[in-house]
Amino acid sequence: MAEEVILLDFWPSPFGMRVRIALAEKGIAYDYKEEDLKNKSPLLLEMNPVHKKIPVLIHNGKPVCESLIAVQYIDEVWHDKSPLMPSDPYERAQARFWADYVDKKIYDLGRKIWSTKGEEQEAAKKEFVESLKLLEGELGDKPFFGGQAFGFVDVALVPFYSWFYAYETCGGFSIEAECPKIVAWAKRCLLRQSVSRSLPDPKKIHGFVLELKKRFGVE
Repeated sequence: MAEEVILLDFWPSPFGMRVRIALAEKGIAYDYKEEDLKNKSPLLLEMNPVHKKIPVLIHNGKPVCESLIAVQYIDEVWHDKSPLMPSDPYERAQARFWADYVDKKIYDLGRKIWSTKGEEQEAAKKEFVESLKLLEGELGDKPFFGGQAFGFVDVALVPFYSWFYAYETCGGFSIEAECPKIVAWAKRCLLRQSVSRSLPDPKKIHGFVLELKKRFGVE
């Protein structure tokens, strides 16, 4: 039976990028449908009636929502190639912990960097750098978060690298100067086609952020 795989997504979404990377790692062909988030499609509203958000992975007509859940689903369904989750239960729990940490910290702090000014922005920058330094500590001297192989935490975090230029430009700071290990790790991830083809050009993301700033009146 032919597999029908559809991804409802929005090009600058780091959450959508996670699902794109996971599908690419597994070599799964899929139908990419770009959503207009100001005018959501009936399919998106039908497939994710609870949150009405992208990304939504639709596999043989059945929706899987929330990016980290979708990445785990992809790993479980297509388990014979490029495993993303460790086989050891404790290591698997640790991977989920750090991916959850990325979810709780990186997106919101990054958003505050471009959407605020003054003291609020300074506080967000400080906490953002502290969060990345904590992740650097977890990475240690390993090539990837899970060790020698590219895996779940890498998939969770690397999409945000495409937003770093926007954060730096809006916040007037250098992430590489503060967190060289994270940037070196991200560049290692980008050597993989699954990553390089799934992440948009950082300058294009910056342009998108400038549009958002105008829309929200943050100048």
